[in-house]
Amino acid sequence: MLLPEPPAADPGASGAFANNIVHFVRLLRASGLRLGPGKSMDAVRAVEAAGIRRRDDLYWTLFSVLVNRRDQRELFDQAFHIFWRDPKILERMMSLLLPQTDGTAEPRKSGMSQRLREALLPGGGSRPAQEPREVEIDATLTFSAEELLQKKDFAEMTAEEMEHAKTAMARIEWPFRPTRTRRLRADIRGHRIDLRASLQASLRTGGTIIPLKRKSPGEKPPPLVVLCDISGSMSQYSRMFLHFMHALSNDRSRVHSFLFGTRLTNISRLLKQRDVDKALASVSEKVPDWSGGTRIGTTLAEFNRLWSRRVLGQGAVVLLLTDGLDRESGQGLPREMERLHKSCRRLIWLNPLLRWDGFEPKAAGIRAILPHVDDFRPVHNLSSIADLAHALSHASDEGNRLKLNLGRLAA
Repeated sequence: MLLPEPPAADPGASGAFANNIVHFVRLLRASGLRLGPGKSMDAVRAVEAAGIRRRDDLYWTLFSVLVNRRDQRELFDQAFHIFWRDPKILERMMSLLLPQTDGTAEPRKSGMSQRLREALLPGGGSRPAQEPREVEIDATLTFSAEELLQKKDFAEMTAEEMEHAKTAMARIEWPFRPTRTRRLRADIRGHRIDLRASLQASLRTGGTIIPLKRKSPGEKPPPLVVLCDISGSMSQYSRMFLHFMHALSNDRSRVHSFLFGTRLTNISRLLKQRDVDKALASVSEKVPDWSGGTRIGTTLAEFNRLWSRRVLGQGAVVLLLTDGLDRESGQGLPREMERLHKSCRRLIWLNPLLRWDGFEPKAAGIRAILPHVDDFRPVHNLSSIADLAHALSHASDEGNRLKLNLGRLAA
């Protein structure tokens, strides 16, 4: 499809096309992409240099300038095909967002991204028929009575709400239950006598008195290993969960983070960067299989073979974030899950599909994973993240009861 070319002698037409590019960049910025004012000029210059004659040329030219992370491609793709569908799209934005009915059926919901839908509306994303609502967030994830952002699904959040959610997520405290270690430390109430410390203390008295020094096993938080699914069906949740992983990696030591889709990628060092934007940009550059398929059995086999002995020692806790939808229909998954479960102290499965009341373990991958986890929890909103923080620091049977109930259904 050829794009209409303005005549070379008509500066007004070329200026109008450049203005449309500027409006497109503003749309992406309002949808949540971090694009500075200079990106608009870069996009205009790139289009002029490329000599655009086809729609695909325009798409890839703007893509090369405006997209720098793999997880931004879906939003860019939707925005491009909506914005550039006809020359009068700016006049028809509102009509595209109105409910479409045939007079008898209920309004059909668009597959458009919620952030893009809000960005296309005038007034910075607020509908004229609704009064603006203020969002109040504190460190304990409590919200005002007017706004139930805590219960809102990540996939339905606007760009502004996602920014508030990321801020709240970074403030969560993670008081992990400490585990006893083999290394002993000085303790006046300890049950073991520290012979070396006692003899050293006796030298201060000339050996006439031997004060008994005692010791007991020390305690420290266990290592945490996070395995996060980044397949297409999990993209909305894995992007938000990456912010959780970044906050966790900068809050405590011995956190090991892995992403998997069709292959396994260790991102532990990348998430140690203090700047979350730089950290996630580095992750996006390193991960080649973002929003692709899922090979859970194959990637877990690689983890068990190459990484389990390195990171699963000293009572490690494993968080497995996936919906259990496996492209290989669970081939080899029961064996790898059993090995993973036996190698760690506690295995917690986080599944966003649990947000549905009628969820049943029908998929082969879900049936293969379920018998080998200690806890089974939803992870689709801020409330579920806060519940996870509580579960990691306290003994809770709620997730185990859910696992048992689903286990009966699977049987």
